[in-house]
Amino acid sequence: MKDIAVSVQHVCKDFGEEHVLCDVHHDFAAGQIHGIVGNNGSGKTVLFKCICGLLVPTSGRILVDYEQIGADVDFPEDVGLIIETPGFLPSLTGFRNLQLLAKLRRRVGDTEIRSTLRRVGLDPDLSKHVSKYSLGMRQRLGIAQAIMEAPSLLVLDEPFNGLDRAGVREMHRLIMGMRDEGATILMASHNAADIEELCDTVCSMDAGVLTVMR
Repeated sequence: MKDIAVSVQHVCKDFGEEHVLCDVHHDFAAGQIHGIVGNNGSGKTVLFKCICGLLVPTSGRILVDYEQIGADVDFPEDVGLIIETPGFLPSLTGFRNLQLLAKLRRRVGDTEIRSTLRRVGLDPDLSKHVSKYSLGMRQRLGIAQAIMEAPSLLVLDEPFNGLDRAGVREMHRLIMGMRDEGATILMASHNAADIEELCDTVCSMDAGVLTVMR
C-alpha cells in the first residue's frame, strides 16, 4: 500500500452563502502525479489553497505528511507551489527575486538557484528585470521558485500558462523527473493532453464536488 502524501477528509469551504467545496474526501498517494480537471470556478484553486494552508476549511480537515494543516502546522513543511499568477518584484531580475525568496527558509544558496533557473530554461545571468519578461518567462520563473528547494510536495495550478509547445514539453519532462525522484505532485490543467500525458491519477471537480476518474 502506498504512503499517503495528502489526505483531504470531508472538507467543505463556504464563502458566505456560497458553497465552494462540498464534502471533498480523497487521499493522494505519495510519489505520483495527481491531476484535477474542472472548469473555472469549480473549486480546484480553493482546494489547493486549503491544502497549502492559505485558506482554512469551513469544516473537515487536511493532513499533509500526516500533519493536520492549521492544527499541527500552519503550512506544509516541504511544499512548492504555483497558485494563480506568480508574483515577483518587477524591478529586480529573476535571479535576485529567487535569492530573496530563498532567504526565507535558507535551504538553498546561489548555486542551487542558478541550477534551477537553467533547469527551467532561463539564464541566471540575464540582466533584464522581471517587468520586461514575457508571460512564458514569468511562468518559467514561477516554476523555478516552486522547485528550487526540491520540495517533496508540488502544488501546481495551471503551471503551463503562457508556454509555447516546446516550453510545455520541457516542463513535462521536468515534472515527470521530479516525480521519478520521489516528489508528489498535485496539478490542475485545462489542457486534456497535459493530464493524459503526465498524471498517474485523475479527479474532476464540478461545483465543489470531487469525483475520481482514474
